[in-house]
Amino acid sequence: MTTTHSARETAGARTVPPFSVISGAQVQRALRGQEPRIVELVETVYRLHGAGDSVNPPSYFLRFPDRPTSRIIALPASIGGEVRVDGLKWISSFPENVASGIPRASAVLILNDHDTGYPFACLESSIISATRTAASAALAADRLSRARGGERPARVGFFGTGLIARYIHTFLAATGWSFDGIGVHDLSAESAAGFRGYLQTSGADGRITVHDSAEELIRSSDLVVFATVAGEPHVHDVSWFAHNPLVLHVSLRDLAPEILLASANVVDDVEHCLKAETSPHLAERLTGSRDFLNGTLDDVLAGRVTLPADRPLVFSPFGLGVLDLAVGKFVHDEVARSGELHVVDDFFHELRRYG
Repeated sequence: MTTTHSARETAGARTVPPFSVISGAQVQRALRGQEPRIVELVETVYRLHGAGDSVNPPSYFLRFPDRPTSRIIALPASIGGEVRVDGLKWISSFPENVASGIPRASAVLILNDHDTGYPFACLESSIISATRTAASAALAADRLSRARGGERPARVGFFGTGLIARYIHTFLAATGWSFDGIGVHDLSAESAAGFRGYLQTSGADGRITVHDSAEELIRSSDLVVFATVAGEPHVHDVSWFAHNPLVLHVSLRDLAPEILLASANVVDDVEHCLKAETSPHLAERLTGSRDFLNGTLDDVLAGRVTLPADRPLVFSPFGLGVLDLAVGKFVHDEVARSGELHVVDDFFHELRRYG
């Protein structure tokens, strides 16, 4: 049994919350079938963040001289509103894991009590991270399509076929998207085949095509999803985007700055996105300004920006820690309601000031 925040507040005294550990299996059960609710939650958090009811400082990158492709990132954050929680995501990215058959990313999320600051939960967070990324992508795809005044794209192409691509497809399908055709491209033929198999077993609508080249995938897609592990731009030809697709640039470093400069651009947060050698950061360096940005996703949600239909439209989300907190708090509350919280008794042991 867990003590709720509201119960502690009603008692009028601050008490130390119990500390629980929530496994990946519990996270997955709590989130299964909840895609529409999570998209709504993510939209709420974007609006809270846009209104200033959050603290989302710069992420800290821990890099290693002996492992230059790897990094561990700390994302501290605080979100207000009804979510009302602080915390930290600690997520590693070790691309060489993929060759060994294990995921590139692993993560934990710590949730801190709003009133006392005490941590009250540690959650497996690779699933939470993938979920908030996919929910953000699905929300952006819907709202950006509306903002351009057109119908939803009918042909989607996935460039990169790992966990994130799978989650994005799941969220698109669960929020009412259907496609005439689904394109797949990956540098690994095995990965592309595995993703095609997932699409077939998931009952995906539309004809599934594995493309041998990036150009084929992009030219044949109205909605392009980049979900790679690229560390620097590898797509340079602006002409591939002449049909003005909507691009979910989730992996942030795939597109040459020239492509962004020829496109309309929306980000999740300007200061976060224009750093760490992302494609938008490179575009800023190239031009010396941020004039190529049309606004943030919150600007789109609030109707503050008009997006042209005669250029490609690129959404580049850096990924905000406040989203992880909100999804993590949702999971914690769902597991608590089910009575399945694994509470670590006496986790906080030295609680008397004078012994």
